Amino acid sequence: MATFASVTNKKLAKIPVTELMLLMVAIFWGTSYGLTKEALIFTSVFVFIAIRFSITFLCMLPVVIRDFRCGLNGDWMVAIPTGAVLSAIFFCEVYGVFHTSASNAAFLISLSVVFTAFAELVVNKRRVTNVLLVMTMTSVLGVLLLTSSKEGALVLNKGDCFILLAAVLRALMVTLTKRVVEGKAITTSTLTAVQSLVVASIAIILAFIFQSSSEISMPNSLTFWLVMAYLVIFCTLFAFYVQNYAVRKTSPTRVSLLMGSEPLFGALFAVMWLNETLSLVQMIGGGLIFFSVIITSLWKEDVVV
Repeated sequence: MATFASVTNKKLAKIPVTELMLLMVAIFWGTSYGLTKEALIFTSVFVFIAIRFSITFLCMLPVVIRDFRCGLNGDWMVAIPTGAVLSAIFFCEVYGVFHTSASNAAFLISLSVVFTAFAELVVNKRRVTNVLLVMTMTSVLGVLLLTSSKEGALVLNKGDCFILLAAVLRALMVTLTKRVVEGKAITTSTLTAVQSLVVASIAIILAFIFQSSSEISMPNSLTFWLVMAYLVIFCTLFAFYVQNYAVRKTSPTRVSLLMGSEPLFGALFAVMWLNETLSLVQMIGGGLIFFSVIITSLWKEDVVV
């Protein structure tokens, strides 16, 4: 008993603030797929992304100006490549959500958890621990069961392929961010703001290239702006600040695993808010995700190099 207790005390720790914040991101992102589909009723993909990230950048601008005046952002240009990757993620993700179901999108985007483990090995030359790998596979199995249909089949359409590409890019995003900002003079606020500016700029340029002037007009629906306010505050400002903060504190695979639990919270949101029901298989899937999240949060991580 003493031996078991000593091992447990070495490996387990209280849930830190970083993990709790990542789980909050998963909760917000779990509700974002349906809201994004609703917002796209009123505008195009390019305009939607441009508005969302322009507002995000403007909200962050006062803090960024303060950070620059304090001399904290000497290496701010390292954020530009990560902003380019983030723009690709959102183009694929939003376009994919527009052409597929929310459940398919939730499952496919969660595969970024697996891709991140491989990306860490290739990009950062780091192999994650066996415990984290096992929890990664457990989470993916849980998501598959949670989002399974009665027929049990998963047929990939055009939208699904874009979501799958977004999952690969998500893995690259967190891994690349870890690599480029490590030891650099740039605040998390500025990192988030520069990324948002890059995404908004690319979206605006593409909108003017591929769309007519009438298609670029601002939506006048109150529903659209209420949805946009929620997405900007909770799913963009808060979420990407936390992601950038967490990547600097822990491994990309751990970050992806905790944020990859978003389908669980999406399903719980559907049950409580939309009065949907879950089958026994889906409840088992949710339980597996919950188990992997708890173990990942409590397990003291040792990254193998």
